[in-house]
Amino acid sequence: MSVSVKSTSVKSTSVKRPTVCAVLALPFAIALQNGVAQTDSIPELGGLWTNASLTSLTRPDNVSELVVTPEQAAAIVANTSIAGLPADQIDAPEARTPGAAPPAGSFDFGLRGYNDFWIDPGSTLARVRGEFRTSYIIDPPNGQIPRLENPQTQIRRSFGARYVTGEGNADGPEALPLSERCLVGFSNTSGPGMMGALYNSNYQFVQTEDYLVILVEMIHDARIIPLYDSAEEARANTRPVEHQPWFGDSRGWYEDGWLVVETVNINPKQMAESSVAITQAGKITERFTRHSDTEVIYQFTVEDDNLYRQPWTAELSFHATEGPIYEYACHEGNYAMAGILAGARRQEAEAADAE
Repeated sequence: MSVSVKSTSVKSTSVKRPTVCAVLALPFAIALQNGVAQTDSIPELGGLWTNASLTSLTRPDNVSELVVTPEQAAAIVANTSIAGLPADQIDAPEARTPGAAPPAGSFDFGLRGYNDFWIDPGSTLARVRGEFRTSYIIDPPNGQIPRLENPQTQIRRSFGARYVTGEGNADGPEALPLSERCLVGFSNTSGPGMMGALYNSNYQFVQTEDYLVILVEMIHDARIIPLYDSAEEARANTRPVEHQPWFGDSRGWYEDGWLVVETVNINPKQMAESSVAITQAGKITERFTRHSDTEVIYQFTVEDDNLYRQPWTAELSFHATEGPIYEYACHEGNYAMAGILAGARRQEAEAADAE
């Protein structure tokens, strides 16, 4: 399939180290420039995209193949859980007044934060180059993360039990997950290692001569990635390790028709809750290329000898979608935080009175 190419021409790709002025001027560049022209070495990536699907990072235990037929894909989807529940149990079975909260002790009370009105995870397995994929991981071939049995560093925190039961540490705001505090999107939607989630799996890519900007609908995250002439120049312009920004220090360059983005020094708090975790010694390398008018192929490779037996690679696609990207209003951060903490203090007071 041919790829449409915009008529705008690309100036010299020589890029100086981004300055403060350049970063401050970036919103104006976004407003004035919608993209760059595609060449053999530079893929045109600008546009509105979605990576929503029912495929997970790792392959289900009862599935051996990476690529399946449409019939096999439909059978897998029929048995795929959403938010830990079978697809046909997202809505509670008992009748209740529309709009009313579920009664205490009912099927869905305290078991999940969403019913099917709120979620939009996609309806099929991930499609890459027209193939249905059973996992994002393509290497190792078994579709599993090659974690070390005894890693040198344990950085992963799981909030799965908190999501299912509603119970967890509420000593203060910092005890709650970053996504619950509306600081970083959950399910690694923003990456590095960008994957779809329960909803809001939409993105806007804005590509200029000097930057790729990725606006993520989930929690309105934005990644601003400076572009350089080569890997050597990009790596020579890393930021001080003390910075530790959300989404890390990402720098990109073009290579054989791909945009390559290498990220190091990701904030440790983000990594502790990430399904694509690395330590300070690790790095994540993302690769983007345009496959067709409506598809961008996206790969990411995770390397960290502290956590994994070998580097591992995932692949998925961003598919063209209609806009706009909506503003994300994170009510957990707006007012629910006060309710969570106030409820915990009330429980503590009641427990103290009972003694």
